[in-house]
Amino acid sequence: MIAIPAGSFWMGGDDRDSFGEDGEGPVREVSVSAFRIDPKAVTNAAFAAFVKATGYVTEAERFGWSFVFYQFVGERARDAVMDAQVPGAPWWLGVRGADWRHPEGPGTHVGERSNHPVVHVSWADASAYATWAGKRLPTEAEWEKAARGGLDRKRYPWGDEFTPRGQHRCNTWQGRFPTEDTGADGYRGTAPVDAYRPNAFGLYNMSGNVWEWCADRFSADWHAAPSEATRVDPRGPSTGDSRVMRGGSYLCHASYCNRYRVAARTHNTPDSASGHLGFRCVIDEPDGTPVGPTG
Repeated sequence: MIAIPAGSFWMGGDDRDSFGEDGEGPVREVSVSAFRIDPKAVTNAAFAAFVKATGYVTEAERFGWSFVFYQFVGERARDAVMDAQVPGAPWWLGVRGADWRHPEGPGTHVGERSNHPVVHVSWADASAYATWAGKRLPTEAEWEKAARGGLDRKRYPWGDEFTPRGQHRCNTWQGRFPTEDTGADGYRGTAPVDAYRPNAFGLYNMSGNVWEWCADRFSADWHAAPSEATRVDPRGPSTGDSRVMRGGSYLCHASYCNRYRVAARTHNTPDSASGHLGFRCVIDEPDGTPVGPTG
């Protein structure tokens, strides 16, 4: 795991192309205790080891279905498509039998994707894995400090330019969303967890690839009020129906969802799962002030 030193950083964003309802701003100075974070998202192989050791059954498996991007639903899964829809996002199809082992539904398997991020995991699933591993999910402030890699108020983990010197630095959508992804960055769908160059802290894929669960409950304005709770090791509001997600995914595109920016954020209910949602873990730095798990 990568050690992130204690200290303050500028959190949030005020980009013109940000989403007001997400509450990216205000830009504020936040202090975070020292911690360690996984350099990569949790892989299919790592999650399989957890399931083998514990017999854990994910929420998608218990529900019997999950959401799959429409272009990835193969012929063998067509009969498993349900009426379940995501308002405003018709490209998501509810598919019976879709889960972390079968990411595109019946007839598919993680197979050679052992080094890809596990997907179709809910917040509760991610928390269960973290507890088993002796870790926890990162707070939103920890996640953003780590993602910034020591850079001050930059748009991406590597700077302000999306493709410096024409080089792709993350896995997002290229082409016309949602009909054509050219795969110019090398991937359609998930990429290996160590694809692309890491940020200055040594962390891979903090932008794009898969969304990552954070510990905090979501609020669009809780963090706007300056107080010790919002500026020193913030842990989010004590109540709320959804949990924070960070980093964007392989489906993010400038024309629709440019949430691969470091300050970008969104949320989902803790029992939600989909083919573009994963996580990574943290631990308290032994010599630092413990943040402790969030509830």
